[in-house]
Amino acid sequence: MFTKGSTVVLIATVLLATLIEPGAGHGSYRVSNSEVKLDFFDKDGQVGYDVVRGNRIVQTFTTDVSYPHSAITRTSTGLRLVDPRLVIVDIDILENTPDLFLYKVSRNITGNSKVQECLNLGTGLVNWYGGPENRFQYWPVEKSTYVNYSYVTKEADNCALAERYWLNSEGVFIYIEEETPLFIDQNAPEYPDQLCFTAREQAPYEKTNGSFTFNYFVGIATNARQAHLVAVNRFLGKPTKVPDERMVRHPIWSTWALYKTEIDEKIVRNFSEEILKYKFNNSQLEIDDDWEVCYGALTFRTSKFANISALTTSLKAKGYRVTLWVHPFINKGCEPWYSEAKQKGYLVLDRSGNPDTQWWDSKAKEAAYIDFTKPEAAKWYSDRLKKLQIEAGIDSFKFDAGESSWVPQNPVLVGPRGLSPSLITKAYIKTVSNFGPMVEVRSGQGTQDLPIFVRMIDKDSEWGWNNGLVTLITTLLQMNIAGYPFVLPDMIGGNGYNNHPPNKEMFIRWLQANVFMPSLQFSYVPWQYDQETVNISQAMVKLHDQWTNVIMQRAELATRTGEPVNPPLWWVDPADRVARQIYDQFLLGDDIISAPVIVPGKVDRDIYLPIGRWRDGNTGVVHDGPKWLMNYPAPLSVLPYFVRVQS
Repeated sequence: MFTKGSTVVLIATVLLATLIEPGAGHGSYRVSNSEVKLDFFDKDGQVGYDVVRGNRIVQTFTTDVSYPHSAITRTSTGLRLVDPRLVIVDIDILENTPDLFLYKVSRNITGNSKVQECLNLGTGLVNWYGGPENRFQYWPVEKSTYVNYSYVTKEADNCALAERYWLNSEGVFIYIEEETPLFIDQNAPEYPDQLCFTAREQAPYEKTNGSFTFNYFVGIATNARQAHLVAVNRFLGKPTKVPDERMVRHPIWSTWALYKTEIDEKIVRNFSEEILKYKFNNSQLEIDDDWEVCYGALTFRTSKFANISALTTSLKAKGYRVTLWVHPFINKGCEPWYSEAKQKGYLVLDRSGNPDTQWWDSKAKEAAYIDFTKPEAAKWYSDRLKKLQIEAGIDSFKFDAGESSWVPQNPVLVGPRGLSPSLITKAYIKTVSNFGPMVEVRSGQGTQDLPIFVRMIDKDSEWGWNNGLVTLITTLLQMNIAGYPFVLPDMIGGNGYNNHPPNKEMFIRWLQANVFMPSLQFSYVPWQYDQETVNISQAMVKLHDQWTNVIMQRAELATRTGEPVNPPLWWVDPADRVARQIYDQFLLGDDIISAPVIVPGKVDRDIYLPIGRWRDGNTGVVHDGPKWLMNYPAPLSVLPYFVRVQS
């Protein structure tokens, strides 16, 4: 029993836990393992515990297990907490070495119950990284707020990636198993400075009418870099191959932001000719929305594209590859394809057998989502795309959407019920990844192993934190920490929604921010502004080309070790408290720092250089870090960047 004024120490090994005699304390139980220990205490009548490394608390957890009358017992692999409500928490020690202390927390819950465990964010003392992709992509992420937030992929809040992984600056990570029906509260009114994990069977999750699990892992490594590499290699996964090099080296040119749905054969031809006229190279030309007879037909509308094969042949003769925007939906009335899919059972149905849903190119209840969890439906979709490729001369595809929020409420999917509705995202992304290394997707959950580009969800042509330019960098960092290193930034200058295209300054600064990221994607074009914009853009495209070999080397390293392509600044020195908080600079590998200007009207900026010797890429001056460069001059034509001087 937890007894006031006594301390019990549990010495943990990988296979054995041994109780030690009580000692003085404040009702805490201690699990000791040389440098790492777990100190249990009373937190407002509930069991809490500190994760302690040496003499420093690196993380604090609070459970919903009742404190005053709870019992703790040892097991063959760790310990067990039991309270009078028969709440059982197993803590199993999985690894106990000088470099890593890893344990698993397991709970089994009846179907109509819920459990909750919270961690202290330690704002001001500790920084946090990871969590979901978000419209307001703060960095570090302890600034974010979530209230009763279902942890699935969704269009709302730009949550196209939802990895159940968090990492703190002290070298602690948390990974929650996919089967847990997870909700999070972060900085909610009743949970200030806390991140709370709640497991309960409530929409959008499927009810099992039995029991479900709440399992998570906690790892404590020597620092955040080492902790992250453990998490990638043991839990998140790493890509098996590198994606297409030409998509890295040369820009993608998309019709979307500039033309939106007002595209046809003439516009595509003119677009391709203008790109060549202004002497820009390319990886491919992408035909975006609206080219189909109807949404889901996968058939070109001849009123817009009279002879698509002739068009793609002429584009390839000019040196272009041609890619095409596609999606996983079929709209009602798109015949005969909708009726065929419905008759054959290829659409996601709700519990009443209804396929009706909605996406951005349909009205309410006027569309259906192809059920990629059914192999025969996935094959039907893939076969139709392959036929289109051959007949139209298409090289690859931009696969849009994929989030689970597009399925009908209470969907019936093929696979373990505990993984619904996230099954659909993974099944869709795995299906389309078979189309090769030129594939781009925008969603994912547990798909870090796929050798494809993952695109940031659409950015707005704004400067600030509301999905603007500043979030281009923070989203890049978030995606890399989530285990997706092959990041495809969205359109340079943003998407220009609501008739709000980027001005000249925004366009140039956006391009500069992209240069040391894996890929460039134009839609708005430099020549729509002036010759200075063309000249600066050509210089930035050339600079990106010059460093492509390094990008590809880092991509290859990611497949072997799980290292990010674009790590945060603290990656080179995890102990650097200043670097931990930098959100407007990023690394390419370990040796290049990019520090673009992302504030309107600014022609200088403060730049932080971490430990090491860094050569200014513009002036050649060498600086010894760690240090600040205050008011570094950066007129519109200048992208500040620094390259490590090798000793």
